[in-house]
Amino acid sequence: MTWRGSTSVQDRIFAALTYLLPLFYVMQFALKLQLPLLRQFPDLNAVLQVLLLPVAFIFTLVPFGLAGIVIFFVLFLLVVRNERIAHFIRFNTMQAILLDILLVLCNLVVDIVLRGLGFNLVTETLLNVIFLGTLAACFYSIVQSILGRYAEIPALSEAVYAQVR
Repeated sequence: MTWRGSTSVQDRIFAALTYLLPLFYVMQFALKLQLPLLRQFPDLNAVLQVLLLPVAFIFTLVPFGLAGIVIFFVLFLLVVRNERIAHFIRFNTMQAILLDILLVLCNLVVDIVLRGLGFNLVTETLLNVIFLGTLAACFYSIVQSILGRYAEIPALSEAVYAQVR
């Protein structure tokens, strides 16, 4: 088991790549709800679409929309639980998985709120906060991973440390 040792360039790249998964999910979330924020910043939308093209291709390879669950189990069982893989990669993979789980929970809450309140200023603000918060967390984590540092996100990182020994 490797614990907080030095990280190689390869470890940094693999750790950063794991955050493409929550970015992909938040883009699906934003496109499904047709967030006005994406219409206001078309360049951001275009950059994210190009950046996430490889992830979208992987999702099209698995039939019946099972790609998310397959990728979750592959990452969790083959990366996070494999102590031969560097702690840095396992930490970032688990943090990306937890970001995905948070997005799924937010999606459920948003569906309930939209049924009750409809699409108004309050719900639009909630959706923008979820979208921008996830973007910020992912970009922060990607930059920290490339720099070889652990991306400490309050509460989330504590849960990650509890899972990754």
